[in-house]
Amino acid sequence: MTILAFRTDGDVRAAIPPTVAHLQGGGLLAYPTETVYGVGSRARDADVRALAALKGRRRDKPFLLLVSDRAMAEAQGLAFNAAADALARAFWPGPLSLVLPGGGGRLPDLLRGPEGGIAVRWTSHAGIAALVAALGEPLTSTSANRPGQAPGAGAEAIVRDFADAVADGRLLVLDGGVLGNRPPSTVVDCTALPPRTVREGAISLVELRRAAGGLAP
Repeated sequence: MTILAFRTDGDVRAAIPPTVAHLQGGGLLAYPTETVYGVGSRARDADVRALAALKGRRRDKPFLLLVSDRAMAEAQGLAFNAAADALARAFWPGPLSLVLPGGGGRLPDLLRGPEGGIAVRWTSHAGIAALVAALGEPLTSTSANRPGQAPGAGAEAIVRDFADAVADGRLLVLDGGVLGNRPPSTVVDCTALPPRTVREGAISLVELRRAAGGLAP
């Protein structure tokens, strides 16, 4: 089991049970999102460390979390202030990642950025949202590429770039087809007011301000 089709509703239904079993066994996953292909794991300390080793990721660049709904983020102890609430209501599910305070004792500190928060997004990719719901806990996410390279556009590129991890069974790849040249999610730090834009991506600052007014960055 190296690559599982993940393009149609039937593909998704067939792929979810073996993918959940792979993740629950501590495995890593490459998967399509509403932006680019990501790689991830369960939000458990050992699993996140394995993901960091796969990516060659520095400790000061934490991964974000994908959830299947807002309740899943709140169940992890992540807190929504007025700005986070307004932005989440306007743009979730969708390509907006919010850096939120909280999660102490429930989520690994490896996920926590220098501002003390943890980035989270309610994914609008229906198949991945269904997978995360079936897993019953958040899925970590980072772009599916080696440092300094562009994210893989499809499953074949990911298998090529992470050949060793695929060959030894650590990494399972969900084939959602070739994704276009899409920008990454916009990231807003909501650990304090006013919020701060960390990265402008798929949602522009103009759109944020149009929707959330004075509560936008």
